[in-house]
Amino acid sequence: MIEVKDLHKYFGALHVLKGIDLTVQKGEVLSVIGASGSGKSTLLYCINALETIEQGEVIVDGVSVHAKSTDINKLRQNLGMVFQQWNSFPHLTATENVALAPKIVSGKSRQEAREIAVKQLEHVGLGDKLDVYPSALSGGQQQRLAIARALAMEPDYMLFDEATSALDPELVGEVLDTMRLLAEEGMTMICVTHEMGFARDVSDRVAYFHQGMMEEIGPPAQIFGEAQSEQTRKFLANVR
Repeated sequence: MIEVKDLHKYFGALHVLKGIDLTVQKGEVLSVIGASGSGKSTLLYCINALETIEQGEVIVDGVSVHAKSTDINKLRQNLGMVFQQWNSFPHLTATENVALAPKIVSGKSRQEAREIAVKQLEHVGLGDKLDVYPSALSGGQQQRLAIARALAMEPDYMLFDEATSALDPELVGEVLDTMRLLAEEGMTMICVTHEMGFARDVSDRVAYFHQGMMEEIGPPAQIFGEAQSEQTRKFLANVR
């Protein structure tokens, strides 16, 4: 599981995360919603040790993420992350992009890495794009390539940081369908998202962040139908 205990994060004088407590169980899908600047993405960056923390603790499968003794590179192999921008290597084909980490990080042979890459590209619906370069892919296909690249390390957890926010509206659905597939397969996922339909339909729980605090967390039916917090209700009234 992923445990976040009394997590505080500052950027200079700006207090971005104000004492977050959160537990995500294996197999759970948690969607994190809230206005821009509420600390949602920063939470993911702290979980993956892409940001330092000032106070509190993040624990992944019993390992304290920010402890000096923790092997961060080894830990990150178990935490697949998909960003807003897909960041593919333009000079490599789709297969070469996905095969890179298994080959370099995990020490797989060229053939083993290619087999993993082909499997994951087929998994995300890009089996017909194996030898295509990223520039020839649509934005949605490039984001699915990024998901395949994260899956190639066989992580137990996937962190999605607004994975559809940079896409044209007509391309959002194909990426959300891929995320739905992973959820159905039992992948543990934390999804920072503006897609309320996805949060409502796919999540086990939804967390609403407001000004650096987790204002409310609960099942989608509670958050979207019977929110306890006035702030949650105001936010949802504006985004629906």
